[in-house]
Amino acid sequence: MRPSSFVIPAQGVTAIIGPNGSGKSTLLNALAGVIEPRSGRLRVLGRPPREAYRDIAYVMQALSFPEGTPITVREVVCMGRYSTRGWFRPLTRADRERVARAMDLLEVTDLAKRHLGELSGGQRQRVFVAQALAQNHEALLLDEPLTGLDLVSARTIDRIIHTERERGHSVVLTTHDLDEARAADHVILMRSHVLAAGPPCDVLTRRNLEDAYGLGSLHEHSELILDDPAHTHGHGPVRPCDPVDPPHPERKASHPHE
Repeated sequence: MRPSSFVIPAQGVTAIIGPNGSGKSTLLNALAGVIEPRSGRLRVLGRPPREAYRDIAYVMQALSFPEGTPITVREVVCMGRYSTRGWFRPLTRADRERVARAMDLLEVTDLAKRHLGELSGGQRQRVFVAQALAQNHEALLLDEPLTGLDLVSARTIDRIIHTERERGHSVVLTTHDLDEARAADHVILMRSHVLAAGPPCDVLTRRNLEDAYGLGSLHEHSELILDDPAHTHGHGPVRPCDPVDPPHPERKASHPHE
């Protein structure tokens, strides 16, 4: 990821979007303190990420446990309290109540005694988000939280994202889905660096999307189809915020059907 300057507003939903390999997960890992920038200055909640980690809940993409690990859903969610209490101190009644609330919000209470390996992908994702909610946090980071989920799990997690915003927390998520990005309060568009950042309709313009996704973008009846062969958006053609803007003049020749 090349050097970039950007600000993520507090107490809202920020979507990080861009093609595969554009640096979305790298940026999220840096915000979470998992990796350190090689240069520059990064602050989360006014502090370096590794000082703010107790206030950050992070759900990584494709998080998993080794096959056959005999760990139950309740035990996984309880791990969300360890960042506060440490690994060897027993959970208090307040801890257990917070775990129960998180499980209820993600609708996994009935799965409490099931082993993680017995669950579907959508159920596991809800468990990991419940683990994050069990933490004391001001910011919730989610790496492609809705990708590949069943409808019930996707709706449940989407509801949690908006509930977190209403509670005054900051939510930062990565996505390939332009509809998800347009529903956010703030968008960061990437292609190895931050191309644009701001409100969705200032960022998700035809020109910016073409710059991010390259010459694979096609214009059809004022709709923009992103030709990203490594990812299927699953929502059909997505309209940019400025559907009447003309394409770049120099790219006109690359679209003989216009």
